[in-house]
Amino acid sequence: MAEISYSSPSVGDLSSYSATAPRPVKIIQLQHPTTSTTSTPPQSSSSFLGKWRGKMKRMTWAEWIELFLPCYRWIRTYKWREYLQPDLMSGITVGVMLVPQSMSYAKLAGLHPIYGLYSGFVPIFVYAVFGSSRQLAIGPVALTSLLVSNVLGSIVDSSEALYTELAILLALMVGVFECIMGLLRLGWLIRFISHSVISGFTTASAIVIALSQAKYFLGYEIERSSKIIPLAKSIILGADKFLWQPFVMGSIILTILLTMKHLGNSRKSLRFLRASGPLTAVVLGTTFAKVYHPSSISLVGEIPQGLPKFSVPKEFGYVQSLIPTTVLITGVAILESVGIAKALAAKNGYELDSNQELFGLGVANIVGSFFSVYPTTGSFSRSAVNHESGAKTGLSGIVMGIIMGCALQFLTPLFEYIPQCALAAIVISAVIGLVDYDEATFLWHVDKRDFLLWTITCTVTLFLGIEIGVLVGVGVSLAFVIHESANPHIAILGRLPGTTVYRNIQQYPEAYTYNGIVIVRIDAPIYFANISYIKDRLREYEIESDGSRRRGPEVTRVHFVIIEMAPTTYIDSSAVQAFKDLHQEYKSRNIQIAISNPNGDVLLTLTRSGVVNLIGREWYFVRVHDAVQVCLQHVQRLNESPRTQSSLLENKSSLFQRVLRQRQEEVSLSQLESGNREIDTSHLEPLLSKKA
Repeated sequence: MAEISYSSPSVGDLSSYSATAPRPVKIIQLQHPTTSTTSTPPQSSSSFLGKWRGKMKRMTWAEWIELFLPCYRWIRTYKWREYLQPDLMSGITVGVMLVPQSMSYAKLAGLHPIYGLYSGFVPIFVYAVFGSSRQLAIGPVALTSLLVSNVLGSIVDSSEALYTELAILLALMVGVFECIMGLLRLGWLIRFISHSVISGFTTASAIVIALSQAKYFLGYEIERSSKIIPLAKSIILGADKFLWQPFVMGSIILTILLTMKHLGNSRKSLRFLRASGPLTAVVLGTTFAKVYHPSSISLVGEIPQGLPKFSVPKEFGYVQSLIPTTVLITGVAILESVGIAKALAAKNGYELDSNQELFGLGVANIVGSFFSVYPTTGSFSRSAVNHESGAKTGLSGIVMGIIMGCALQFLTPLFEYIPQCALAAIVISAVIGLVDYDEATFLWHVDKRDFLLWTITCTVTLFLGIEIGVLVGVGVSLAFVIHESANPHIAILGRLPGTTVYRNIQQYPEAYTYNGIVIVRIDAPIYFANISYIKDRLREYEIESDGSRRRGPEVTRVHFVIIEMAPTTYIDSSAVQAFKDLHQEYKSRNIQIAISNPNGDVLLTLTRSGVVNLIGREWYFVRVHDAVQVCLQHVQRLNESPRTQSSLLENKSSLFQRVLRQRQEEVSLSQLESGNREIDTSHLEPLLSKKA
């Protein structure tokens, strides 16, 4: 605390003033940056490198191994008696669930079911070594499969060998892109995609996926598309080819799946039903087809037996045309996998590095592409089942891979009799949970803007396609962010009665302001995009009344504008120039700017640019209350000056009247002495009235 030369009536309630008993205002002095500080260039890059080098030197051999092989973290602390049984049970449960799902998703992607089995085999082992999540179950997923089908279907027919080669090449490209993002630590870019966009996108995609599987229920081919209108039109136009047998069988299997899923979710004792649903559907369908051999129900057909063989991806001439889809699939993989992995890590009490997770997914796809794998990522449903089944470490993933390897090596002859409608029912039951109407209802009640964003993303995805839907959703989301940044919240502050605390008068109606002083708080960084808006609002506050209760000296206009800059974390050169212009503009109207509580970086920028000296170092304060007290002292003096001048005029008028009366008395006395002669004093009246 430091005592300065200003004087103020009171630190308490300043609604009344006394010109005769001022007392010193005690304020906390603001520590301005020194000259040496302002002349020193920022050392952000060197300090970052120094911290990085220091961290590298402090790392032990175990930490170096964990950096390159994250699986070492759980291997060296593995508790065999406590973890082995739940890991085995969860691995078997999800592995049994993965076998039919992988074939179903491969069909959704337009590929032969064997490539789904391959995609559920090799990447699991690779991710168990390089991935950082201990519960994430990776493999084929519905959304990625739909994206693969959508982009490759526009390039080549799914029946050609080139289609499969491009799907494998796509896995390699996705893996490389994920590894690059992980190594460069660019996972933060996905933060710009809001939850509303993700929810709207997945809801629309789930509807498109369900409609694309209708052909296996209806018994006839429909157009391959990611838009709802061509799908609906194709379904309606082919209604004359409808077959009731696959429809009845598919509906029964779908009903069984949904019932088992509901029971598994609603009752803990029946949780196993959720994971065993896909296997039950496959067993029932295969048994029926094996016994009755229905000719109207299409079957999966022959599936090659044995593990995948090593082969290098081909058709690199199509790389350029696959880049947009690669970026989109990578974004979806990050949103789905990293989000689930983080949630599961928090529930199980360990930390997860998003960039390490990206690298692990990327390596799994790169290695998998050499074994005929199409793009894979973490599955929400299988990861949830893995967690609920008690998985403790990545050993559960290795067990899943062993289950898949056994299926490839020994069970593929049985898969030939699986009905296509059974696989379609598995896909539909899985994506029904992605239709997030509850989220839309929640957004409607909480934030209409987010509901609008959800609606736009969902509608555009349904009618214009997945790629356009994502781009439009992200574009609108960024537009909202830019709008909020360019139009920041600015509050007029008032003093809460009985305190030295100043708060938004809109939020606290009991707060009062002072005549001649405007206190504003800028709740955002100040930069080129929002400085014009801020200047316009400051001009409005200067002219318009805020409608609050006012106290203090009676003045007719604003003399001081106090800017609370505590929430302002950054200020750029455009804002600095705007502050200079604003100071000159205020100076021409005899208005003084006062700055309250700027942080170190902002104050340093203002000092280097000369704004501190331009406004005056004495007008920078630690607290709003300090600034108000000093400004009130000046307002009081300005208010007292006109009264002093008026008092002087009154004193002059009274003196003149006394002199006039004395002269009149002298004249009267002279008249009496000279014989009562009358003297005309009318010429003095105009002078009297003028002086008065």
